[in-house]
Amino acid sequence: MSAPSHTPPRLNRLLLTGAAGGLGKVLRERLRPFAEMLRVSDVAALAPATGPHEEVTPCDLADKAAVDALVAGCDAIVHLGGVSVERPFEEILEANIKGIFHLYEAARRHGVKRVVFASSNHVIGFYKQSETIDAHAARRPDGYYGLSKSFGEDVAQFYFDRWGIETVSIRIGSSFPEPANRRMMSTWLSYRDLTSLIEKSLFTPEVKHTVVYGMSANRDVWWDNHAAAHLGYQPQDSSEVFRAKVEAQPPVAADDPNAIYQGGAFTAQGPFGD
Repeated sequence: MSAPSHTPPRLNRLLLTGAAGGLGKVLRERLRPFAEMLRVSDVAALAPATGPHEEVTPCDLADKAAVDALVAGCDAIVHLGGVSVERPFEEILEANIKGIFHLYEAARRHGVKRVVFASSNHVIGFYKQSETIDAHAARRPDGYYGLSKSFGEDVAQFYFDRWGIETVSIRIGSSFPEPANRRMMSTWLSYRDLTSLIEKSLFTPEVKHTVVYGMSANRDVWWDNHAAAHLGYQPQDSSEVFRAKVEAQPPVAADDPNAIYQGGAFTAQGPFGD
């Protein structure tokens, strides 16, 4: 599925954190048209810059001074950086909790006015799959990772209220080439739709702090995006094309978290170290 074919607006310098991760690698290619200069960063090894339009800047999000230097000179940030799976709290703390605080502090100091934050469906993972919720539903994190993303949304709201830094927090469902199981038939977000949603999040005027669910136009959905209608996000893809392949899999047991909760298996992982 190709990236949008129209000519997007352009920033001077756009920062992408977490650029060595699964989605980071995808977006490193797809966000280039959005800025004259794309600065990519990760604590993990990154491929070299592909040309004069790209800067590669390794950075540990737990290092406040390094994050401050990373953000300097940027107009906007797409923040994917951090631990992206359920892990012990101490690991989550460094990258996800300290990291997002350092990022917003740097944004405040350097005058960055727009952040796109990769939040997660795991912020609301303990809702049942039989429920439909919107952005105003109380958060129900399903693990330490979900807690860190819930904290990140609070940080985004605080920095808007206090300093006017606007954020779109995208509660990403399951962004992969195709849905891997029945749960993902509802949560799937194609790369094309993710790219479109990030573009809307970067360039829509006056977003304040907007929470939007990152999903494609799937048949059966658990999330209502009416509170983010001002973004004008119109997903183009649907998990339906994969239904026969997914439903050929063995059925999931009725007591399996993947069949009960919106957050799926994350609701049952941990605690760690007992």
